[in-house]
Amino acid sequence: MSLSFKRTYKFAIKSASYITLFGVGFVGILSHYIFHPNQDHLTVFLIVFAFSLYIFSFLVIQYRVEVFIYRRVKKIYDDVSFLEASTLISQPITTDMATLTREVKKFATDKKMEIETLKIREEYRREFLGNVSHELKTPLFTVQGYILTLLDGAMNDKTLRKKYLQRAEKGVERLVYIVQDLDMISKLEMGDLNLSFDKFNIVQVTQSVFDLLEMKSERKNIILSFDNKYSKPIMVCGDREKIQQVLTNLIVNAIKYGRENGFVEVGFDILTNGKVIVRVKDNGEGIEKQHIPRLFERFYRVDKSGARTEGGSGLGLSIVKHIIEAHNGKIHVQSQINVGSEFSFTLEKAE
Repeated sequence: MSLSFKRTYKFAIKSASYITLFGVGFVGILSHYIFHPNQDHLTVFLIVFAFSLYIFSFLVIQYRVEVFIYRRVKKIYDDVSFLEASTLISQPITTDMATLTREVKKFATDKKMEIETLKIREEYRREFLGNVSHELKTPLFTVQGYILTLLDGAMNDKTLRKKYLQRAEKGVERLVYIVQDLDMISKLEMGDLNLSFDKFNIVQVTQSVFDLLEMKSERKNIILSFDNKYSKPIMVCGDREKIQQVLTNLIVNAIKYGRENGFVEVGFDILTNGKVIVRVKDNGEGIEKQHIPRLFERFYRVDKSGARTEGGSGLGLSIVKHIIEAHNGKIHVQSQINVGSEFSFTLEKAE
C-alpha cells in the first residue's frame, strides 16, 4: 500500500503561528533588555527570525503529525487486511481524517451487509439441504421397501412381484425427475445450458401442451383453453423446447392444485415495447400472500403436508423462473385464496 498524504495544513499553520508568536516575542524582549540593540536592526532580525521559525515549525509539525497519524492509520489498515476488504485495501492510505472516517464507515456498512447476506444464505443452504434430503429420502425408502419385501419371499408370487416392481419403478422415476431437474437448474445458474433461440408460434406450442396434458386434465374434469380465439400466429423468439417446458410446468401446477370441474386458460398480450406477455390463469385454490415471494425457491411447497402426494420433483417453478430469466424475461404471480392464480411471463416478440 502506498502512502498518499492528503494535506490539510490547518493544524500545522495554527501551531506554527503560535510557536512563532511566542518565539519572536520572547527573543525580542530578551534582545531589547539584555543586548540593547539598534531598533532598526532588531526589527529586521525579528522579521527574519519569525519567517525562519514559522517555516521550520510548520514543516516539522506537518511532517511529524502526518507520520504519527500514518503509522496508526496503517495499523488500522493492517488490522482489517485479513478480512479481504478489497475496497478499502486497494486504495492508497490517507491521513485525512474525514476521508478515513468515510472509508471506515463504508467498510463497516459493507461488512454488515455481507454478514447479513451470509446469514440468509446459510439459512437457505440448511433449508435446501433438508428439502433435498426429504425429497430423495421418500422415493428411496419406497423403492427399498418394495425390493426388501420381494427379497423376503414376495417375489415368488407373480401378482405381487409385478405390482411391487411397478411401484418401485415409479419411485425410481421420481428420483430421476429430481436429479434431472436439479441438473437443469445448476446448468441454468452457471450458464452452461445452451439455449437454441429461434422464431416460433407460441399459440401452436401452447396447443401442443394442451394436447399433451389432455388426459391429466380429464381426470379432474378441468378444461384447458385459450382466453380468446387466436386465428393468427403470435411469433416469439426463444428456445422452443424450454418455453414448452415452462408452459407444461405452469399448466401441470394449475391442474394439480385446480378445482374439480375447473378451468385453465392461457392468453397472450402483445406490448408496444416488443414483448409478448403469456398468461396462465386458473380458478383453483389460490395461494396465500405470504407464500408468493418464495414460490420459485427450490423444493418450496405451499402445502407442506399434502403437496408431495401429488408427485413432481418440487422444482418446477424454480426451473420456470430460471428459464424465463435466461430469456431476459420476467415472471409474475397474482393469486387470491379460493379464487385462483395467474402466472404471467414475458418473451421477445419476433419480427
